[in-house]
Amino acid sequence: MEENKSSISKASTYREIGEYWDTHELPEDAPEVEFIVKFDPDPHHFDFEIESSVSDRLRTVATRRGISAETLLNIWVKEKLDSDMVRT
Repeated sequence: MEENKSSISKASTYREIGEYWDTHELPEDAPEVEFIVKFDPDPHHFDFEIESSVSDRLRTVATRRGISAETLLNIWVKEKLDSDMVRT
């Protein structure tokens, strides 16, 4: 987390920010804000379970290659599917 993430609480972690606001009220002159949360799930995005030991190894290799674990996994799955399609 960035240093001094919260300008009011002077906290440096999300936990400290939470603890601060558990015991403090908003200042009288605090600006009013509106939060808009949009949730638009990608219909082409799927989640799959992966063993934690495999995930750890995947992240290690991906970090070594300078790419995300998700990118590396997609590359490997595509390569495997392409090679499997050639054999069938």
